[in-house]
Amino acid sequence: MVLLVIVIEKYSLGSKIILGIFFAILAYMFFHFAVKMIEMGYVLKRKKPFYVHFYYFLRKLNDKQKNILRSSFPFYNKLNDKHKSYFEHRVASFIKDKDFLGRGGTVITEEMKILVSATAVMLTFGFRDFYIGLISKIVIYPNRFYSKSNDSYHKGEFNPKLKALVLSWEDFKKGFNVNDDNLNLGIHEFTHAIHINSIKERDISSTIFSDTFKELSALLNANDGLRNKIITSKYFRDYAYTNQFEFLAVAIENFIETPNTFKKDFPAVYSKVKQMLNFNFAGY
Repeated sequence: MVLLVIVIEKYSLGSKIILGIFFAILAYMFFHFAVKMIEMGYVLKRKKPFYVHFYYFLRKLNDKQKNILRSSFPFYNKLNDKHKSYFEHRVASFIKDKDFLGRGGTVITEEMKILVSATAVMLTFGFRDFYIGLISKIVIYPNRFYSKSNDSYHKGEFNPKLKALVLSWEDFKKGFNVNDDNLNLGIHEFTHAIHINSIKERDISSTIFSDTFKELSALLNANDGLRNKIITSKYFRDYAYTNQFEFLAVAIENFIETPNTFKKDFPAVYSKVKQMLNFNFAGY
């Protein structure tokens, strides 16, 4: 250390500033690497991020926006005051980050922005990075729309190439009319986006999500009795058995809407879904 001071004293003021900046950057890089390694060890042991919520400032929703959440989004009402403030911040941030586009005569309203964004925020509330980077725009039709992807009419779809989540507003709203029927278009389509995003991204939450999904797949593949019980129970609707992506989307619909039944009937599967989402709040 004494030698370093002597060497630095030989330089001009400008050189000292440059050296100071260099060593500051070096110290930051070392600190960042150390924190990352510590967190990786924590993640491997606990299967969750070292922290989730850390903000320099919290964005606010206005009274009208908060009233939409209170009246139409039950999950928000289950949160404590601290988590409500975090939830509002994330909804406001998500709205600011995405382009909302109306199609087929749809005029984008505040209700649309709030409820669609709140659905995304709910599913990623246990994630550190909640933006779902593969989505840049939310496209809303008044009802079912024609899709060129398979030449048929859809209620919703996620198009990763266009970075677009497309929804029928009529069918999206139906998902919130009954809170325990395990049918929610918004949850279903956002789950697809989160799933694909987790495969492409390497942030902590995406890694936990994709790795736990592999664990869930291995659990189901290795356990014939569990698979047969799931199928014969009719708890998951038939569409879940289309492929692994649809099974997960349906499973998360069930997880959000009927968590008590899910946990009681299929505790091992419930535990994996909870781990994927890092859902440790609101009674889950």
